[in-house]
Amino acid sequence: MSRLLNQIKNSLIVSCQALEDEPLHSSFIMSKMALAAFQGGAAAIRANSKEDIMAIKKEVPLPIIGIVKRNYPDSEVFITPTKKEMDELFAAKCDMIALDATLRKRPGGVSLADLVAYAREKAPGVKLMADISSLEDALQAEQLGFDCISTTLYGYTKETSGKHIYDDDFSFLKLLLKEIRIPVIAEGNIITPEMAAKAIFLGAHAVVVGGAITRPQLITQRFVNSIKNLRMDN
Repeated sequence: MSRLLNQIKNSLIVSCQALEDEPLHSSFIMSKMALAAFQGGAAAIRANSKEDIMAIKKEVPLPIIGIVKRNYPDSEVFITPTKKEMDELFAAKCDMIALDATLRKRPGGVSLADLVAYAREKAPGVKLMADISSLEDALQAEQLGFDCISTTLYGYTKETSGKHIYDDDFSFLKLLLKEIRIPVIAEGNIITPEMAAKAIFLGAHAVVVGGAITRPQLITQRFVNSIKNLRMDN
């Protein structure tokens, strides 16, 4: 197992992201969010875009898992979908690159195997995380030589829409842990410390938490909805 994977084992990774339509969209703000996560004990940061990653690297000494989210008209894949995004992440010098590793068609018809080979040639020291949505995705990623997989896209594809990693007492995570030999990282709608701890207890290598820590509009919304539900009950 690599030094990086050993470093994040049994730990919390904080996803510091804000898209253009979100109030905290700013590389400066994300760098400060990462600093707060570091001060709170996070073991690594997951970040979106070359600009955010470079700003974060100036603030914290933590390893960075980099992605670039970009939409293309001919594909539903948007997390590090092509070599263009990978080149941006190589330039940002992140420690690990995460990319959509689902079985869906990629922009321009490029294959996932092509992207893995490209990464191994251009930046052999950078680790690769497979963002998956199904056991089939995970098995393919393992076969292609990814260093780890993450449940990031479970619930975000047509086939898994509306599902959450913690549904049915984390049955999807348990399935992956039984069938996959490379490290499995739990990610996606983990919104409480208890959920994160449960995922680690079950055997997840690490846990990624984003919105529950770094998206205040979503945190506020949960409080508001809880209060509304209480009013309806009364």
